Amino acid sequence: MLTSQRVLDYVKAEPFRPFRIHMASGREFDIRHPEMIKVLQSYLLVFKSSEGNPEIPDECETASLMLTESINHLESPVL
Repeated sequence: MLTSQRVLDYVKAEPFRPFRIHMASGREFDIRHPEMIKVLQSYLLVFKSSEGNPEIPDECETASLMLTESINHLESPVL
């Protein structure tokens, strides 16, 4: 399980580096911009952008931090 602070460390890193969140179900969320995720106390809001305009999200999904397994930068191998 990831903590909200651990995810925030990735979101607020300078410079920002895209990262992937791995869920216990096998699902993955790729975060390519810090504005595409909102970290709450127990949940994550992950925004998905429309294909027509990648800067404007058109839907979001919630993910429980209790069900997260790992986080890594996209250029890093998954361990």
